[in-house]
Amino acid sequence: MPRPDEVHLWVVEPEAVTEPRLLAAYLALLGTDERERHQRFRFEKHRHQFLVSHALVRVTLSRYAPVPAQDWRFSTNAYGRPEVLAREGLPPLRFNLSHTDGMAVCAVALGVDVGADVEHAGRPGQTVELAESFFAPPEVRALRALPAERQRERFFDYWTLKESYIKARGAGLSLPLDQFAFHLEPGRSPSISFDPRMEDSPEAWQFVQVRLGAEHPAAVAVRRTRGLALTVRCQRTVPLGDDGPAWFVRAG
Repeated sequence: MPRPDEVHLWVVEPEAVTEPRLLAAYLALLGTDERERHQRFRFEKHRHQFLVSHALVRVTLSRYAPVPAQDWRFSTNAYGRPEVLAREGLPPLRFNLSHTDGMAVCAVALGVDVGADVEHAGRPGQTVELAESFFAPPEVRALRALPAERQRERFFDYWTLKESYIKARGAGLSLPLDQFAFHLEPGRSPSISFDPRMEDSPEAWQFVQVRLGAEHPAAVAVRRTRGLALTVRCQRTVPLGDDGPAWFVRAG
């Protein structure tokens, strides 16, 4: 069980999970609505990512409570964020799922808002150009001040942090990305500032950046007073299979 000063981040590489026995078992875990969503994907790649990542959520939650993976039930808020449907006797587990090409993560915390995001930094398409339209002015200035060869990496630092925050808030893209800004300094944990319209406090949040691979930056957001100790325990796994090595990332 995560301690109050911990978030557990479970990590799987969906494309590496190909054993038919496991994939059939994952499908059997899904609820009716998940099966319908699974079938709506046009491309097999996306169906596979959905299947493995949603199995990850169910199998992971069953590590913390005596509930079979197929028996978890979820509710969603007005913006679609899933939460564990409260049941008597269950611990106050909070979770957040993120997946992209090559990686999926499930963050688990106890009784606090948590958000996670992982991105594939090697994907084609615009990155830095998007910052001009969507990022806060201090972020755009800091990004443009970097040498050109470092700007793409910093873009994804900002993007994963922003996604982790809005996912922890549970409000999705209804939160304007240009009304809050992250500030990154070497050797220190990321900090956040808000436009007054956001009505949020920088002191209420902690953020941890995690590098899951050469092309997979990730970030975790926790609604928890800044300055308190915070550790993210990262664990590689295959749902219903073997666990890989674990490592720890601490807020600076």
